[in-house]
Formats: sequence, C-alpha cells, structure tokens
Amino acid sequence: MDPIVQERIPYDVSGSHRLPGVRPLSMDQVIVRDEAFVGQMAERDRVLQTRRHDVVALQDGAKAAADELLDLVLNLAYPAQAGAAVVRRPDTKSVSIDRTDPLGTVGRLVQEDFCILQKQGDEHVLTGAVLCFPASWMLAEKIGRPLTDIHMPVDGYDPGVATRVQRLFDGVQPGRPMWRYNVLRYNDPDLHQPRSQYAKRGDQSDKNAKYIRSERQVILRLLETRAVVFCIHTFVVSSCAGDYSTIPG
Repeated sequence: MDPIVQERIPYDVSGSHRLPGVRPLSMDQVIVRDEAFVGQMAERDRVLQTRRHDVVALQDGAKAAADELLDLVLNLAYPAQAGAAVVRRPDTKSVSIDRTDPLGTVGRLVQEDFCILQKQGDEHVLTGAVLCFPASWMLAEKIGRPLTDIHMPVDGYDPGVATRVQRLFDGVQPGRPMWRYNVLRYNDPDLHQPRSQYAKRGDQSDKNAKYIRSERQVILRLLETRAVVFCIHTFVVSSCAGDYSTIPG
C-alpha cells in the first residue's frame, strides 16, 4: 500500500511565529507534489466518492472563481495537459476535466485542498471549497461565513489577529502569493479529520501524540475574478521521525 504520510516536513517547524506569520512565495511553488502523492490521491478519490457532500461546497456567485481556480491548477500542475479533456496523473489515474464541477475536479488533480473567499462587506467570506483533508473543522459549519467566524474557536485568533488577517486578504496581489504553516498533533495519521466547532478539542496540544500534522497554507488572489484562494497542503509525519518532539506546542 502506498503511504499517505510523508517522511518529513520540508520546512522548519521548530520555531514559533506570530500570527498570521506569512512570507512570500513564487507562483511555481504554489502546488507541491511529494512522496505521498500516490497514497494521498487515492485517499482523495475515496473521500470524494464516499463523502462528497461533506467535502465539496460551492455557493451561488462563486462558480466563475472556481472555474478560474481549475484553470490555474491545470496550468501550474499539468502545463503540458492544460487544454486536455482528460488529464493523466503521475499515478497513471485519468481525471476527466468536468467544467460543470470545477472544485470536484480540482480535488482529484493535486494533493492540496482549496478554499475560495470573496469580499462581502468588510470581510472575506468562504464561498466555495474542496476540503478532503480537514484538520478538526467541518466545511458545512463554515461555508458562507466570514473569516472571523471561520476561525472560531482557534486559539490566539483575537481581534488584533483578525484585523491583520483581513488586511492580508485585502492586500494579496495576483502573481504574488504568500504562505504560512501551522503545527498540530494527532494520535492517528488519518488525513480526513472533521470535527464540529462545538465538539471538545482533541489531542492537538498533546506533546506525546504519535503524529505531527502541518498544513502548508498558501494565500493567493485570482487575476480575473479577484477572489482569494486559500490552498492547503497537508503533511503528516511520525513524531518519532527527526526531532519533532521539540517543536512548540
């Protein structure tokens, strides 16, 4: 069986950083394909087939942004096949490019999850997403809600942080993405980890947890629709691998 977890996290997670803790990134670094591609894509296919209602959502008014996102992902991850009706993944699986289902299609092309956020009033609102690998949140509870509600009950997401994050979403420019990471702890390596915001928090702060989970989160603006896209690449490693036991809680 192909692994769904990685051997290592390809960036340093040993230091603490102030939220939102972003840094610049080039467009050719938005999509990551790592050693867990085959196993993770098989899991994405399974989740999209068996839990689609839980992991894909698209509100009215967000279809154009989802279409633009699909084209962007094709150009970044499959440039030689960007105009094809069927894309062949590196694991030899074929994916039909269904323009009526852009987020479901995107979810089968790359390891990343994607959230589409559009400005409504003073805040960006989650208007679409493909979220196969949630880290203790549920798409159904967050779709249609603004950034402050999406981050409830994230520790440390106070009004000051909310203001900085909203300023970041307002300021990000096409072709100039930003990225950050988080660090969570789990006692199992499952990638699909939904949890209601009303449920008791699990083992994310347990320093004896068996696995370290880190999301590489990229924030970018689409050129045509001006929507902001939040891309999530999930890394899960054994806490025994490397020196992950010393990372901040």
